[in-house]
Amino acid sequence: MEYPIDEMNRPRGGKDARLRVPPLQAEIEVLFAGWAQELATCRKFASSARNYTAARLMADTGVRVSEARHLGLNDVRCELGPLGKLHVQMGKGSRGSGPRPRMVPLLNGAGRTLRWYIEDVWGQFGDDHTRHGAPLFPSERVAADGTRRPVGYDRLRAALAAATAAHLPSWKDRMSPHVLRHYCASQLYLSGVDLISIQEMYGHAWVATTMRYVHVHRSRIEDAWLAGQARAAARLEGLS
Repeated sequence: MEYPIDEMNRPRGGKDARLRVPPLQAEIEVLFAGWAQELATCRKFASSARNYTAARLMADTGVRVSEARHLGLNDVRCELGPLGKLHVQMGKGSRGSGPRPRMVPLLNGAGRTLRWYIEDVWGQFGDDHTRHGAPLFPSERVAADGTRRPVGYDRLRAALAAATAAHLPSWKDRMSPHVLRHYCASQLYLSGVDLISIQEMYGHAWVATTMRYVHVHRSRIEDAWLAGQARAAARLEGLS
């Protein structure tokens, strides 16, 4: 006899995912502040600014490094919604089901960062912004037809690792694009975004998968209880 599986209980994979507890918000801010200052004096500005923007996008919206790499210039849809959206066409499918496109809102100032990058940096790669399929994050190498291919996965990972070693050394050899994805999910949850909304934003088939990405501070329960008590006291004071 077969039993239905509800949305909270996805089938077990072949192995458990490694726990990736992300840095604190203050640590991420230190990392990107130092990286931004480095852009003013770096030798290859366009490439460095591209790597910085891709990493910020992963931290602000939770997109995977593979998804960021495959983004096209026309996938940035600033006209959609109050904050703009990102059309992720090459979203990771569940269990080999193929790409699962989704729309990701440009939260946490991601839209502002992308506008700066597109207006002040992207043109320095020399590609044609009207060309269909022009990559948002192009490679330095020029293809035989004169166009640019998307930047490689390893280049984005290596840039994040180098920036971490320079500006957040306590996380050296532990930072990765997937850690930034865990960081974004945790910050969204701590900000009050519900798990179902994060599930939709991340493109997860199962909310149980999303729950693996959410890491809360040790004082989360106490903070929530104290906040509830304060709200109750405020209501009682109003009645009196």
